Amino acid sequence: MTGAQILIEALIKENVEVMFGYPGGVVLPIFDRLYDAPIKFILTRHEQAAAHAADAYARVTGKVGVCLATSGPGATNLVTGIATAYMDSVPMVAITGQVKTTLIGNDAFQEADVTGITRPITKHNYLVRNVKELACIVKEAFYIASTGRPGPVVIDLPVDVQTSECDFDYPQTCHMRSYNPTYEGHPGQIKKAAKLISQARRPIIYAGGGVIISGASQELKDLAEKINAPVTMTLLGLGGFDGTHRLSLGMLGMHGTAYANYAIMESDLIIAVGARFDDRVTGRLDAFAPHAKIIHIDIDPVSISKNVHVHVPIVGDAKNILRELNKIAKPCDSEAWIKQVFAWREKHPLTYYKNDDKLRPQFVIEKIYEVTRGEAIITTEVGQNQMWASQWYKYSKPRTFISSGGLGTMGYGFPAAIGAQLGMPGKLVFDIAGDGSIQMNIQELATAVNNRLPVKVAILNNGFLGMVRQWQELFYNKRYSKTKLVNPDFVKLAEAYGAVGMRITKKEEVVPALEKAIAIDGTVFMDFIVEPEENVFPMVPAGEAINRMIGGMA
Repeated sequence: MTGAQILIEALIKENVEVMFGYPGGVVLPIFDRLYDAPIKFILTRHEQAAAHAADAYARVTGKVGVCLATSGPGATNLVTGIATAYMDSVPMVAITGQVKTTLIGNDAFQEADVTGITRPITKHNYLVRNVKELACIVKEAFYIASTGRPGPVVIDLPVDVQTSECDFDYPQTCHMRSYNPTYEGHPGQIKKAAKLISQARRPIIYAGGGVIISGASQELKDLAEKINAPVTMTLLGLGGFDGTHRLSLGMLGMHGTAYANYAIMESDLIIAVGARFDDRVTGRLDAFAPHAKIIHIDIDPVSISKNVHVHVPIVGDAKNILRELNKIAKPCDSEAWIKQVFAWREKHPLTYYKNDDKLRPQFVIEKIYEVTRGEAIITTEVGQNQMWASQWYKYSKPRTFISSGGLGTMGYGFPAAIGAQLGMPGKLVFDIAGDGSIQMNIQELATAVNNRLPVKVAILNNGFLGMVRQWQELFYNKRYSKTKLVNPDFVKLAEAYGAVGMRITKKEEVVPALEKAIAIDGTVFMDFIVEPEENVFPMVPAGEAINRMIGGMA
């Protein structure tokens, strides 16, 4: 077989059903083989969108997402999407074309050092120089991407390797001496954790995206109920614990709930599961959770004690460790603590001003939640829209909140909605967007319409780059430098691509518009003209402890 044939056959053996990408000169041998392949190839209108769509496909399905681009600018256009997947631990294989091996390093037409560029933002990457190595490399790439702490892997494939021939022999298994993730937690460490839990009086569970990746939601719920501990989640942990459960405190951190932030700062034991104590959660590190001992469960040993000192580290898969911990953990005396936490929740709820006729973004998201009954898959762009979506929509199931967390990539949400819809074709998918972020990949309207994808996009149109404007209001004396937007007519733009466009300006129009959009079997852009200077609260200013919040209403 040729290298191109070997690649396609290997992808089929890895059960790849959907790929995203864009063709170009040095990947023509691959695209020629894709012509007859039983793989659904989604032609995006930009390579960045292909990477985001593959990323979201992986997040909703748990499978490895796959994207393909040509050399040079095609490959470099994938970089933002690869970095997004890397920061959020998403299993993805990105395949890039490369110039002939004899031309590498000669500044050939559309040549870029893809392995060098992506080395800091991939779990591993390959430059294939010999066709005989290709089958094994593909096997290793999928294995590395999907095991341990997942992440993106790049395969850079020169065009002459694609056309070279060798016998095809695909390995059944993959063994790498230098890569052996730990899945079972150390029994002694689990016993130490159980002992700390039994001694705690103010425990809290801090759950991150690792809970969702490992499929540990039920085990997490069992632990929370057994020891009667409240649960707070990171942005990417939303849905890992039922947001409607009585023990749920929602999200913590910079724009988390006040009661979650108060609780973690006053706790005497933090049980961190699949989370990495990033700066948006901890705030000022030297002031974070001063009374708490910390149990940290994570499959990535590098993440443990990287940002905060941990008293009981447990390396391994969250699902396996929680299962063992549940066997021996005993309830602690937390009744007084639960009463205190619930009192904070009663005294400091999420709120916004509701007693006027103004259309506010929080109201729109509340109505999306009500109309969808909490059953939709929500993707988001980045900024205020993302934070409101995390606050005002209750996620009761894993893999239903899809957002760029670590990198904070504007332009993520719409291609992510496309990938999510293809991964879960029977599900209702909403992209909650800002009028700034949506324009970064708005060309994907063509992808959605051409593939007849019924994604619904709710644009919270405030005429600003909202989150940056909020910082300018609060910390730069309202000097709105380059954050005021002059937007296109989103309704006409949607219609130009063959989608349905709707404009909503009044509160009473919101529910009928949402119901109409859901009933339409196609792509719908809803342009909600919301209050221009509405802010996301609570907010922890940069460099402050997370219990020192700016609250109130805009």
